[in-house]
Amino acid sequence: MEPRIKNPAMTVPGAMQALQKLATAASHADVPQTTRYLVDLRASQINGCSVCVDMHSRELKAIGEPDERIYTVSAWREVPYFTDAERAALALTEAATRLADRPDPVPDEVWEEAARHYDERQLSALVVSIAAINAWNRLNATTRQISGEWVEQWINVGQPA
Repeated sequence: MEPRIKNPAMTVPGAMQALQKLATAASHADVPQTTRYLVDLRASQINGCSVCVDMHSRELKAIGEPDERIYTVSAWREVPYFTDAERAALALTEAATRLADRPDPVPDEVWEEAARHYDERQLSALVVSIAAINAWNRLNATTRQISGEWVEQWINVGQPA
């Protein structure tokens, strides 16, 4: 397997730094790291981004999340492993990732459930996080970026080679 082109975030000057700054900004709003990684994993599953599914699964594993939680993110509604707050974040992620799937892309009940668990700053961070991971997914999936060694380097040193 070969990517179509080098990752656009690494080719366009400033793009990688801008995407990293967006994610960093969202991380300062007291949304639990686990929730942010679950959000990233779920959006990446929906979008079919192998690089991000691999990366965020590994991140969850690295912070001590049990296998059953990692393996069942795509079926979060049917398993008992997620808190109500995590479920609200995952529902918001699915709605905000699948904007074209329904006339009211993010229904009030999805938003209101998220608002029951997160304050305005945290909700804002979740929305920014969801937008950021969707940007990454679109860059990687469109250009067929390959996971594996690149993700291992990222996880081990915090940046790709």
